[in-house]
Amino acid sequence: MQELNYHKNSKVLHDKDEVISFKCELQENLQRAMKEFVEEHPNWDQYRILQAAIAGFLMQKGFQNRDLTRLYIGNMFSMNFKE
Repeated sequence: MQELNYHKNSKVLHDKDEVISFKCELQENLQRAMKEFVEEHPNWDQYRILQAAIAGFLMQKGFQNRDLTRLYIGNMFSMNFKE
């Protein structure tokens, strides 16, 4: 797996989505685990993992938002929700 980059990923993005890039340093163990996961699950990529993880964390902490829920479920189950 390549290091995180800041290009738009068409599998994750939708026409109306806004993308905000940020630089994120990962511990080597986390980077290695992510690489191994992506190699074993080719339908996942680094963007999908991070989006699902952040959305899941926010939902567990009580943040409730319909778009966030759609993003989380969409990433977890490879779904696209149309308005």
